[in-house]
This record gives sequence, structure tokens and C-alpha cells, in this order.
Amino acid sequence: MKTLAQIPMHQKTKVLGIVESELKPKLLEMGLYPGKEVEVIFKAPFGDPIAVDISGYTLSMRLSEAALIEVE
Repeated sequence: MKTLAQIPMHQKTKVLGIVESELKPKLLEMGLYPGKEVEVIFKAPFGDPIAVDISGYTLSMRLSEAALIEVE
């Protein structure tokens, strides 16, 4: 299964699900629910953190958090 942490910059993908964790409710509240299209728009020089575009707003997250989000 591919995760959001593995998606290259400027590539769009769809969220398939979120791994069960303490962060799952918070990630869902931020709009990362199954079927939602997201695009990686920034990666820091060492890869962490990343920024993703979700319906016109930018969300910054750690790679460890992005690794919880399963994508196409």
C-alpha cells in the first residue's frame, strides 16, 4: 500500500484510508477522508515536513503523519 509520504511533489492522488492511530480523528477533521483528492505541493530539503493541498487550503504535516494516510 502506498502512503502520502511516498508521493512525489506536484502529484495528485486520492485518499483511500487512514491507519488506526491516535491521529486518525484529527486527520479526518482536517479533510483527509477516503475519496478526497490531495496534491503534494512542498517537501522540505530533507523531506520532512511536507505540505499538501486539500480543496484549496494548505496543510503541513510530518512524514510520520503522512505515512498513516493510504493513497492510490
